[in-house]
Amino acid sequence: MKDVKIEFRKPIYPINETLDAYLQKYNRKTKSSLQYVDLLRFSGYVALEDNDGNDTHWLGVYYSEFEHQEIEASLNKIYTLLHSDGDEDTLPYLTVDSIDYCTFGNSKPFRIRVRNILNDNYTNYYIKKADASRVYGLEMEEILSPHRINFLVDGDTLIEEHILGIPGDVFITKFLDKCSELEKNQIAKEFVKFNERCFIGLLGDMRSYNYVVIPMHDFDQVFYRIRPIDFDQQSYEGNLKIYRPQYFKENKVMVDLVMNRLKPNSIEQYRKEVRSLIVKRVSNSNKRFKDLMKVMKQDHIAPPHHIEQLKTGFKKFLRNSKFEQCQNMGEITELAIAVTIENYNSSKDQIK
Repeated sequence: MKDVKIEFRKPIYPINETLDAYLQKYNRKTKSSLQYVDLLRFSGYVALEDNDGNDTHWLGVYYSEFEHQEIEASLNKIYTLLHSDGDEDTLPYLTVDSIDYCTFGNSKPFRIRVRNILNDNYTNYYIKKADASRVYGLEMEEILSPHRINFLVDGDTLIEEHILGIPGDVFITKFLDKCSELEKNQIAKEFVKFNERCFIGLLGDMRSYNYVVIPMHDFDQVFYRIRPIDFDQQSYEGNLKIYRPQYFKENKVMVDLVMNRLKPNSIEQYRKEVRSLIVKRVSNSNKRFKDLMKVMKQDHIAPPHHIEQLKTGFKKFLRNSKFEQCQNMGEITELAIAVTIENYNSSKDQIK
């Protein structure tokens, strides 16, 4: 399997007025006393390691005593904004256990762990520098996938709920071999579906550490779901292969699992199931989807050479000359999904 590479770090694209209005319309906006830049004023840090002593690329940060009290109060308030529309009744029972800062990746997030002192249950959430690409990716996940996404935007600050699951690279290394044969078949099926969803929705860079595997228990069986957790590469790269997780070397084990356990007709059937779900979801959220595409088509979220490369790639892959007319990533994304829906509906008509 030939690996695809992303050569340069993607720039952060600001949220423009049109996208800001969209976020306001769909209740993604909030107002907080704490911004991303405020958390950068930490006075010290310690490097965090995993249970095996490996560097996690996370730093446990701390602040001066005076600042810590103010920051903790604001972080607890943000927690209530994210989970209970700002209801302050729970504030006396919340405490911030840790604030971690990631030095890896585009968004350089802060991970906040909030604990309820009444029962010791804790919840993580993230504070990041707002990036239009990531916001589009989160919204596309909300509309096109079977999963819900909880996030809020305040100016240049993005607040995201933690997505539960086992990081893909950890799952492949530590858990996959322990799965039963039936479970491995089911994981192979889910990877096919995940691969197809990413491609149709133009979510790129789904290397194994950018998605999670979620075990789900049902009576005496365990089922698995795969969800993306990094949305920075939404509709940005020009290479079609970057939108297919199967082409990253970090996913070779999962690709081998698919090739060894699924027959071609089964793979095609699972891909059709994804298309069917996306067609239904776009239909059920048609107004929201159209609003998002309208905003996206007015935005600048990729350099011109990426746009040219991607529309040329789609023209050849889908044998559709309409891509020549696309002027930006929003138009390419909208047309790619429209063609998927059109082809799916045509195939259904042929069966009838």
